[in-house]
Amino acid sequence: MNIRLKPCRFCGEVTAISSKSDAHRLLIASALSDRPTFIRCNARSADITATVNCLNSLGADIKFVDGGISVKPIKEKRKSAVLDCNESGSTIRFLLPVAASLGTNTEFTGGGRLPERPLSPLREQMEAHGVVFSPINVFPVKINGKMISGEFTIKGNISSQFITGLLFALPLLNGNSIINVIPPVESRPYIDMTLNTLKKFGITVTEKSNSFFIPGGQKYASPGTVESEGDWSNSAFFLTAGAVSGRVTVTGLDVSSVQGDKQILTILKEMGAEITVEQGSITVKKGDLHGINIDARNIPDLVPIISVAAAAANDGETVITGAERLKIKESDRLAAVYESLKALGVDISKTDDGLVINKTGIVGGGAVSGYNDHRMVMALSVLSAVSSGDIILRGAEAVNKSYPNFFEDFSSLGGSYNVINS
Repeated sequence: MNIRLKPCRFCGEVTAISSKSDAHRLLIASALSDRPTFIRCNARSADITATVNCLNSLGADIKFVDGGISVKPIKEKRKSAVLDCNESGSTIRFLLPVAASLGTNTEFTGGGRLPERPLSPLREQMEAHGVVFSPINVFPVKINGKMISGEFTIKGNISSQFITGLLFALPLLNGNSIINVIPPVESRPYIDMTLNTLKKFGITVTEKSNSFFIPGGQKYASPGTVESEGDWSNSAFFLTAGAVSGRVTVTGLDVSSVQGDKQILTILKEMGAEITVEQGSITVKKGDLHGINIDARNIPDLVPIISVAAAAANDGETVITGAERLKIKESDRLAAVYESLKALGVDISKTDDGLVINKTGIVGGGAVSGYNDHRMVMALSVLSAVSSGDIILRGAEAVNKSYPNFFEDFSSLGGSYNVINS
């Protein structure tokens, strides 16, 4: 889907959609539990659907119902399964260890950039613990054998998703296990989200220094009903929309959440936006924005929308560092942000691990790609608020990955777009 975005001013209120990251975790824990679970969740995306379908292929019975997701757990372990992860990196990285812990011989398939996204060092660690993989660089990925407990060592600066997958799987094994994480640890808040989920389902994990100690032989105990938190990652787009143009209120966000992307509030405030936090709502109003320095190691998903705020600034330079891992996301996000903003007249340069963006204020119109990347499409849509002309955005359907109703909410806040043929 190609769209024409017109200059606009954002004003209004939206409700945060449920966190995709939280929902992934709640679904896996529920599927491994002792009894059914109901997950209160107000959103359904391509990534969440992929995880649901994969868990069903492993033997769960999960259905989308009014108000959320009904999960009947895996009762009989299947000897073999084919899991279509679509384009979800979380799904394949979380479920590789889980399938191996169940002893299910599994084929993992998918599309988009998924075949290119790294599985090392998770692969090597699983191989060292009894799992046989298909040859390297061959997709689909096939695994055979049941993983055994023991000591696992993972670099902390490649993907926190490897650690999450092991944290879900290792409690199911007969013996005790240790995960040693080699610093530096990036995207640490996502590990904290996993630990929170495990605690809700009665799983014990002890952390000491850079290691996690996981007793074996544990059983997931369903709390019955759980709620997927409001999503700070996707809400960041509309919070930033208020900062660059007008006034936007987002409801349904928890300021005490461990989600790392709630840091968007700190960033926007430091840049000069006016922020009001009240019971159940957060309002961001346009301010006199200026550039700042940002370390993105724990908040890589915010880089596209932070870059939009930086481009809309009236003063100063924004320097983003620690974002090297964005090269292996749904797109090479560093290159995507650089190329698209450059094409629209933004004074931007790329470094080895980040971006340097000089104040631009009003950007130009033009034609840009969405890079088959949901976060790029949403960020460029918000940028239309400070454009001097129309922006033609190709591949806008990429929002279906995490936020299928994005353009409905975008329009309700004053965003202006129409679907075009080319």
